[in-house]
Amino acid sequence: MIRSLLIPLLAIVGMLFAVYSVVKASKPAPVPPPYAEPAKAPFTAFVAGAGLIEASSRNIGVGTPVGGIVEQVHVKVGDKVAAGDALFSIDARELKAELAIRQAQVKAAREQVERLKQLPRPEELPPLQARVREAEQGLADAKAQYEMINTAALGEAAGREEVVRRRIAVASAEARLEQAKAQLALTQAGVWAPDVAIAQAQYDSAVAQVAATEVEIGRRTITAPVAGEVLQVEVLPGEFAAAGAAARSLLQIGATQTLHVRVDVDEHDAWRVKGDAKGFAALRGNAAISTPLRFVRFEPLVVPKRSLMGDSTERVDTRVLQVIYAFDRGTLPVFVGQQMDVFIEAVAIGERSAATPEQK
Repeated sequence: MIRSLLIPLLAIVGMLFAVYSVVKASKPAPVPPPYAEPAKAPFTAFVAGAGLIEASSRNIGVGTPVGGIVEQVHVKVGDKVAAGDALFSIDARELKAELAIRQAQVKAAREQVERLKQLPRPEELPPLQARVREAEQGLADAKAQYEMINTAALGEAAGREEVVRRRIAVASAEARLEQAKAQLALTQAGVWAPDVAIAQAQYDSAVAQVAATEVEIGRRTITAPVAGEVLQVEVLPGEFAAAGAAARSLLQIGATQTLHVRVDVDEHDAWRVKGDAKGFAALRGNAAISTPLRFVRFEPLVVPKRSLMGDSTERVDTRVLQVIYAFDRGTLPVFVGQQMDVFIEAVAIGERSAATPEQK
Protein backbone atom coordinates (compact mmCIF):
# COMPACT_ATOMS: atom_id res chain seq x y z
CA MET A 1 0.00 0.00 0.00
CA ILE A 2 2.77 2.45 0.99
CA ARG A 3 4.81 1.50 -2.08
CA SER A 4 1.85 2.19 -4.35
CA LEU A 5 1.45 5.70 -2.90
CA LEU A 6 5.21 6.54 -3.01
CA ILE A 7 5.51 6.72 -6.79
CA PRO A 8 2.65 9.24 -7.30
CA LEU A 9 4.01 11.29 -4.42
CA LEU A 10 7.46 11.48 -5.99
CA ALA A 11 5.92 12.49 -9.32
CA ILE A 12 4.01 15.32 -7.63
CA VAL A 13 7.19 16.54 -5.88
CA GLY A 14 9.10 16.46 -9.16
CA MET A 15 6.35 18.41 -10.90
CA LEU A 16 6.33 21.07 -8.17
CA PHE A 17 10.13 21.40 -8.39
CA ALA A 18 9.95 21.83 -12.16
CA VAL A 19 7.29 24.53 -11.82
CA TYR A 20 9.44 26.32 -9.21
CA SER A 21 12.50 26.15 -11.45
CA VAL A 22 10.63 27.55 -14.46
CA VAL A 23 9.15 30.39 -12.43
CA LYS A 24 12.50 31.28 -10.93
CA ALA A 25 14.25 31.19 -14.30
CA SER A 26 11.63 33.41 -15.91
CA LYS A 27 12.28 36.26 -13.50
CA PRO A 28 14.48 39.00 -15.06
CA ALA A 29 18.03 39.12 -13.78
CA PRO A 30 18.78 42.15 -11.64
CA VAL A 31 20.53 44.91 -13.58
CA PRO A 32 24.01 45.56 -12.16
CA PRO A 33 24.82 49.15 -11.34
CA PRO A 34 26.78 50.98 -14.06
CA TYR A 35 30.55 51.10 -13.76
CA ALA A 36 30.32 54.87 -14.06
CA GLU A 37 27.34 57.16 -14.07
CA PRO A 38 26.59 58.21 -17.65
CA ALA A 39 26.86 61.85 -18.58
CA LYS A 40 23.69 63.89 -18.81
CA ALA A 41 22.92 66.53 -21.39
CA PRO A 42 22.38 70.10 -20.16
CA PHE A 43 20.04 70.81 -23.10
CA THR A 44 16.33 70.09 -23.58
CA ALA A 45 16.79 69.05 -27.19
CA PHE A 46 20.13 67.64 -28.17
CA VAL A 47 22.06 65.29 -30.39
CA ALA A 48 24.54 62.96 -28.74
CA GLY A 49 27.69 61.65 -30.35
CA ALA A 50 31.04 60.11 -29.59
CA GLY A 51 33.88 62.60 -29.66
CA LEU A 52 37.59 62.01 -30.06
CA ILE A 53 40.08 64.50 -28.62
CA GLU A 54 42.73 65.75 -31.02
CA ALA A 55 45.20 68.62 -31.18
CA SER A 56 43.86 71.90 -32.53
CA SER A 57 46.46 71.65 -35.30
CA ARG A 58 45.43 68.02 -35.94
CA ASN A 59 47.79 65.25 -34.90
CA ILE A 60 50.69 65.83 -37.27
CA GLY A 61 52.69 62.73 -38.17
CA VAL A 62 56.26 63.89 -38.83
CA GLY A 63 58.37 62.01 -41.36
CA THR A 64 61.68 62.57 -43.11
CA PRO A 65 62.26 63.77 -46.70
CA VAL A 66 65.35 61.55 -47.00
CA GLY A 67 66.05 58.12 -45.61
CA GLY A 68 69.01 57.37 -43.41
CA ILE A 69 70.31 56.34 -40.02
CA VAL A 70 68.96 58.43 -37.15
CA GLU A 71 71.91 60.17 -35.53
CA GLN A 72 70.14 61.94 -32.66
CA VAL A 73 66.63 62.48 -31.27
CA HIS A 74 66.40 65.96 -29.76
CA VAL A 75 63.01 65.68 -28.01
CA LYS A 76 61.02 63.32 -25.85
CA VAL A 77 57.29 62.74 -25.38
CA GLY A 78 55.61 65.66 -23.63
CA ASP A 79 58.18 68.28 -24.62
CA LYS A 80 56.89 71.68 -25.70
CA VAL A 81 58.51 72.84 -28.94
CA ALA A 82 58.37 75.96 -31.09
CA ALA A 83 57.99 75.94 -34.84
CA GLY A 84 61.42 75.23 -36.36
CA ASP A 85 62.88 73.45 -33.32
CA ALA A 86 64.95 70.36 -34.15
CA LEU A 87 63.15 67.07 -33.55
CA PHE A 88 65.66 64.49 -34.80
CA SER A 89 68.67 64.33 -37.12
CA ILE A 90 69.71 61.96 -39.90
CA ASP A 91 73.39 61.06 -40.33
CA ALA A 92 74.94 63.60 -42.74
CA ARG A 93 78.68 62.93 -42.45
CA GLU A 94 79.15 62.27 -46.17
CA LEU A 95 77.45 65.56 -47.02
CA LYS A 96 79.58 67.47 -44.53
CA ALA A 97 82.72 66.05 -46.17
CA GLU A 98 81.38 67.04 -49.58
CA LEU A 99 80.66 70.52 -48.25
CA ALA A 100 84.30 70.96 -47.22
CA ILE A 101 85.42 70.04 -50.76
CA ARG A 102 82.97 72.46 -52.36
CA GLN A 103 84.01 75.27 -50.00
CA ALA A 104 87.62 74.73 -51.09
CA GLN A 105 86.50 74.94 -54.73
CA VAL A 106 84.74 78.23 -53.97
CA LYS A 107 87.94 79.62 -52.47
CA ALA A 108 89.98 78.58 -55.53
CA ALA A 109 87.42 80.06 -57.93
CA ARG A 110 87.35 83.34 -55.97
CA GLU A 111 91.15 83.58 -56.07
CA GLN A 112 91.10 82.99 -59.82
CA VAL A 113 88.62 85.84 -60.35
CA GLU A 114 90.69 88.19 -58.20
CA ARG A 115 93.88 87.21 -60.02
CA LEU A 116 92.38 87.99 -63.41
CA LYS A 117 90.99 91.33 -62.23
CA GLN A 118 94.44 92.41 -61.01
CA LEU A 119 96.23 91.67 -64.32
CA PRO A 120 98.65 92.85 -65.55
CA ARG A 121 100.99 92.49 -62.61
CA PRO A 122 103.48 95.38 -62.48
CA GLU A 123 106.42 92.99 -62.31
CA GLU A 124 105.37 91.35 -65.60
CA LEU A 125 106.01 94.47 -67.74
CA PRO A 126 109.82 95.05 -67.35
CA PRO A 127 110.81 91.65 -68.78
CA LEU A 128 108.56 92.19 -71.77
CA GLN A 129 109.84 95.71 -72.31
CA ALA A 130 113.41 94.40 -72.15
CA ARG A 131 112.51 91.76 -74.71
CA VAL A 132 111.26 94.50 -77.06
CA ARG A 133 114.48 96.46 -76.66
CA GLU A 134 116.46 93.29 -77.27
CA ALA A 135 114.49 92.62 -80.44
CA GLU A 136 115.06 96.22 -81.59
CA GLN A 137 118.81 95.83 -81.08
CA GLY A 138 118.78 92.53 -82.90
CA LEU A 139 116.95 94.11 -85.84
CA ALA A 140 119.41 97.00 -85.96
CA ASP A 141 122.34 94.60 -85.97
CA ALA A 142 120.76 92.48 -88.73
CA LYS A 143 120.17 95.59 -90.86
CA ALA A 144 123.77 96.75 -90.37
CA GLN A 145 125.11 93.36 -91.35
CA TYR A 146 122.91 93.41 -94.41
CA GLU A 147 124.08 96.88 -95.48
CA MET A 148 127.69 95.91 -95.02
CA ILE A 149 127.46 92.73 -97.05
CA ASN A 150 125.33 94.35 -99.67
CA THR A 151 127.95 97.01 -100.44
CA ALA A 152 131.05 94.86 -99.99
CA ALA A 153 133.01 93.84 -103.05
CA LEU A 154 132.80 90.09 -102.74
CA GLY A 155 132.85 87.38 -105.33
CA GLU A 156 129.68 87.39 -107.36
CA ALA A 157 128.35 83.92 -106.30
CA ALA A 158 129.42 84.16 -102.66
CA GLY A 159 128.16 87.71 -102.46
CA ARG A 160 124.66 86.92 -103.66
CA GLU A 161 124.33 84.02 -101.26
CA GLU A 162 125.44 86.08 -98.27
CA VAL A 163 123.16 88.98 -99.25
CA VAL A 164 120.17 86.67 -99.32
CA ARG A 165 121.11 85.20 -95.94
CA ARG A 166 121.51 88.65 -94.39
CA ARG A 167 118.18 89.81 -95.85
CA ILE A 168 116.46 86.79 -94.32
CA ALA A 169 118.13 87.56 -90.98
CA VAL A 170 116.73 91.09 -91.15
CA ALA A 171 113.22 89.74 -91.81
CA SER A 172 113.56 87.31 -88.88
CA ALA A 173 114.66 90.12 -86.57
CA GLU A 174 111.70 92.23 -87.66
CA ALA A 175 109.33 89.32 -86.89
CA ARG A 176 110.85 88.84 -83.43
CA LEU A 177 110.43 92.55 -82.71
CA GLU A 178 106.80 92.46 -83.78
CA GLN A 179 106.20 89.42 -81.56
CA ALA A 180 107.80 91.10 -78.55
CA LYS A 181 105.77 94.27 -79.11
CA ALA A 182 102.55 92.26 -79.46
CA GLN A 183 103.22 90.34 -76.23
CA LEU A 184 103.91 93.61 -74.40
CA ALA A 185 100.74 95.21 -75.76
CA LEU A 186 98.67 92.15 -74.82
CA THR A 187 99.99 92.21 -71.27
CA GLN A 188 99.48 95.98 -70.94
CA ALA A 189 95.88 95.64 -72.17
CA GLY A 190 95.06 93.47 -69.14
CA VAL A 191 92.74 90.48 -68.91
CA TRP A 192 90.16 89.78 -71.61
CA ALA A 193 86.62 90.51 -70.38
CA PRO A 194 85.20 87.13 -71.47
CA ASP A 195 87.92 85.38 -69.42
CA VAL A 196 86.76 87.29 -66.32
CA ALA A 197 83.14 86.42 -67.10
CA ILE A 198 83.99 82.72 -67.41
CA ALA A 199 85.93 82.75 -64.14
CA GLN A 200 83.06 84.60 -62.42
CA ALA A 201 80.58 82.03 -63.73
CA GLN A 202 82.73 79.21 -62.36
CA TYR A 203 82.85 80.98 -59.00
CA ASP A 204 79.05 81.46 -58.96
CA SER A 205 78.57 77.78 -59.83
CA ALA A 206 80.83 76.74 -56.96
CA VAL A 207 78.90 78.99 -54.54
CA ALA A 208 75.61 77.50 -55.74
CA GLN A 209 76.93 73.98 -55.18
CA VAL A 210 77.89 74.92 -51.61
CA ALA A 211 74.40 76.30 -51.02
CA ALA A 212 72.82 73.14 -52.45
CA THR A 213 74.96 70.95 -50.19
CA GLU A 214 74.05 73.07 -47.16
CA VAL A 215 70.35 72.65 -48.04
CA GLU A 216 70.80 68.88 -48.20
CA ILE A 217 72.53 68.92 -44.81
CA GLY A 218 69.68 71.03 -43.43
CA ARG A 219 67.13 68.51 -44.71
CA ARG A 220 68.80 65.88 -42.49
CA THR A 221 67.60 67.80 -39.41
CA ILE A 222 63.83 67.41 -39.11
CA THR A 223 62.17 70.40 -37.43
CA ALA A 224 58.77 71.03 -35.84
CA PRO A 225 56.22 72.28 -38.42
CA VAL A 226 54.17 74.06 -35.73
CA ALA A 227 54.49 75.06 -32.11
CA GLY A 228 53.01 72.40 -29.88
CA GLU A 229 53.60 69.30 -27.79
CA VAL A 230 55.40 66.12 -28.74
CA LEU A 231 52.68 63.47 -28.58
CA GLN A 232 54.60 60.39 -29.65
CA VAL A 233 58.16 59.40 -30.53
CA GLU A 234 58.57 56.25 -32.62
CA VAL A 235 62.22 56.56 -33.59
CA LEU A 236 65.49 55.92 -31.75
CA PRO A 237 69.14 56.77 -32.51
CA GLY A 238 70.66 54.13 -34.75
CA GLU A 239 67.41 53.13 -36.40
CA PHE A 240 66.88 53.54 -40.13
CA ALA A 241 64.30 56.22 -40.91
CA ALA A 242 62.55 55.52 -44.19
CA ALA A 243 61.25 58.27 -46.45
CA GLY A 244 58.22 58.19 -48.71
CA ALA A 245 54.45 58.11 -48.56
CA ALA A 246 54.34 54.51 -47.30
CA ALA A 247 56.71 55.17 -44.40
CA ARG A 248 55.32 55.25 -40.87
CA SER A 249 55.17 58.45 -38.85
CA LEU A 250 58.37 58.73 -36.86
CA LEU A 251 57.03 61.33 -34.47
CA GLN A 252 53.68 63.00 -33.76
CA ILE A 253 53.25 66.60 -32.72
CA GLY A 254 50.28 68.87 -32.17
CA ALA A 255 49.16 72.13 -30.61
CA THR A 256 47.48 71.12 -27.34
CA GLN A 257 46.93 74.40 -25.50
CA THR A 258 43.52 74.40 -27.17
CA LEU A 259 42.10 70.97 -27.94
CA HIS A 260 39.53 69.93 -30.53
CA VAL A 261 36.86 67.27 -30.22
CA ARG A 262 35.84 65.54 -33.44
CA VAL A 263 32.22 64.50 -32.92
CA ASP A 264 30.50 61.86 -35.06
CA VAL A 265 26.84 62.77 -35.61
CA ASP A 266 24.66 60.17 -37.29
CA GLU A 267 23.61 61.34 -40.74
CA HIS A 268 19.96 60.94 -39.76
CA ASP A 269 20.46 63.55 -37.03
CA ALA A 270 22.73 65.84 -39.03
CA TRP A 271 19.85 68.10 -40.07
CA ARG A 272 19.20 68.91 -36.41
CA VAL A 273 22.66 70.41 -35.81
CA LYS A 274 23.09 74.06 -36.68
CA GLY A 275 26.22 76.14 -37.00
CA ASP A 276 27.39 77.76 -33.74
CA ALA A 277 25.27 75.31 -31.73
CA LYS A 278 26.32 74.99 -28.10
CA GLY A 279 28.14 71.86 -27.08
CA PHE A 280 28.97 70.02 -23.89
CA ALA A 281 31.41 67.16 -23.39
CA ALA A 282 32.10 64.73 -20.56
CA LEU A 283 35.05 62.40 -20.35
CA ARG A 284 34.22 58.78 -21.13
CA GLY A 285 34.23 56.90 -17.81
CA ASN A 286 33.99 59.98 -15.56
CA ALA A 287 31.10 62.36 -16.17
CA ALA A 288 32.43 64.69 -13.49
CA ILE A 289 35.22 65.74 -15.86
CA SER A 290 33.29 67.91 -18.28
CA THR A 291 33.58 71.16 -20.17
CA PRO A 292 31.51 73.42 -22.41
CA LEU A 293 32.52 73.43 -26.07
CA ARG A 294 32.94 76.11 -28.73
CA PHE A 295 31.79 75.38 -32.27
CA VAL A 296 34.63 75.45 -34.80
CA ARG A 297 33.36 74.03 -38.08
CA PHE A 298 31.57 71.27 -39.92
CA GLU A 299 33.60 68.83 -41.98
CA PRO A 300 31.73 69.18 -45.28
CA LEU A 301 32.09 65.52 -46.27
CA VAL A 302 29.88 62.88 -44.62
CA VAL A 303 32.04 59.80 -44.06
CA PRO A 304 31.55 56.18 -42.89
CA LYS A 305 31.66 55.79 -39.13
CA ARG A 306 34.95 54.41 -37.87
CA SER A 307 34.83 54.51 -34.07
CA LEU A 308 32.23 51.84 -33.26
CA MET A 309 30.75 51.67 -29.77
CA GLY A 310 30.16 47.92 -29.57
CA ASP A 311 26.40 48.37 -29.25
CA SER A 312 24.49 45.42 -30.74
CA THR A 313 22.11 47.86 -32.46
CA GLU A 314 24.90 49.79 -34.12
CA ARG A 315 25.30 49.30 -37.86
CA VAL A 316 28.72 49.19 -39.43
CA ASP A 317 27.44 50.98 -42.53
CA THR A 318 26.47 54.09 -40.56
CA ARG A 319 27.62 57.37 -42.07
CA VAL A 320 28.33 60.37 -39.90
CA LEU A 321 28.72 64.12 -40.12
CA GLN A 322 31.87 65.19 -38.28
CA VAL A 323 31.51 68.35 -36.22
CA ILE A 324 34.59 70.01 -34.72
CA TYR A 325 34.36 71.67 -31.32
CA ALA A 326 37.10 73.30 -29.24
CA PHE A 327 37.84 73.76 -25.56
CA ASP A 328 40.74 75.11 -23.54
CA ARG A 329 42.71 72.32 -21.93
CA GLY A 330 43.49 74.26 -18.77
CA THR A 331 43.79 71.86 -15.84
CA LEU A 332 41.49 69.18 -17.28
CA PRO A 333 43.15 65.75 -16.94
CA VAL A 334 42.49 64.80 -20.55
CA PHE A 335 44.80 63.55 -23.27
CA VAL A 336 44.85 63.55 -27.04
CA GLY A 337 43.15 60.40 -28.32
CA GLN A 338 40.65 60.01 -25.45
CA GLN A 339 36.94 59.66 -26.13
CA MET A 340 34.28 62.00 -24.80
CA ASP A 341 30.51 61.88 -24.66
CA VAL A 342 29.36 64.97 -26.50
CA PHE A 343 25.94 66.62 -26.44
CA ILE A 344 25.06 69.27 -29.02
CA GLU A 345 22.09 71.56 -28.61
CA ALA A 346 19.83 70.72 -31.51
CA VAL A 347 16.49 71.38 -33.16
CA ALA A 348 13.65 69.43 -31.58
CA ILE A 349 12.16 66.60 -33.59
CA GLY A 350 8.89 68.49 -34.17
CA GLU A 351 10.77 71.43 -35.73
CA ARG A 352 12.05 69.46 -38.70
CA SER A 353 10.94 71.99 -41.29
CA ALA A 354 12.80 74.86 -39.58
CA ALA A 355 16.15 73.10 -39.28
CA THR A 356 18.82 74.13 -41.77
CA PRO A 357 22.42 73.32 -40.87
CA GLU A 358 24.74 76.21 -41.63
CA GLN A 359 27.82 74.34 -42.65
CA LYS A 360 30.55 76.88 -42.77
